Amino acid sequence: MPQHKSAIKRVKTSLKQNRRNVSYKSLMKTSIKKLRNTTDSELIKDDLKKTYSLLDKLSSKGIIHKNKAANQKSKLTKYANSLS
Repeated sequence: MPQHKSAIKRVKTSLKQNRRNVSYKSLMKTSIKKLRNTTDSELIKDDLKKTYSLLDKLSSKGIIHKNKAANQKSKLTKYANSLS
């Protein structure tokens, strides 16, 4: 257990940030799964735009790496183009 006041605060803030990051990652996975299960080419455009925005937001916040976001976007684009 931390003994100093600043160390105690760091533990609290790191737990809070960890919970937030886990929530964001769960949201990302859910969004990607929803997009992958869509078979209608008209509906996929809206979902693709929302998922792109979410991936960009998470990479800018440092929750996921920017290359991971780029790879995910590339894979989702290929999937969306295969439906058209």
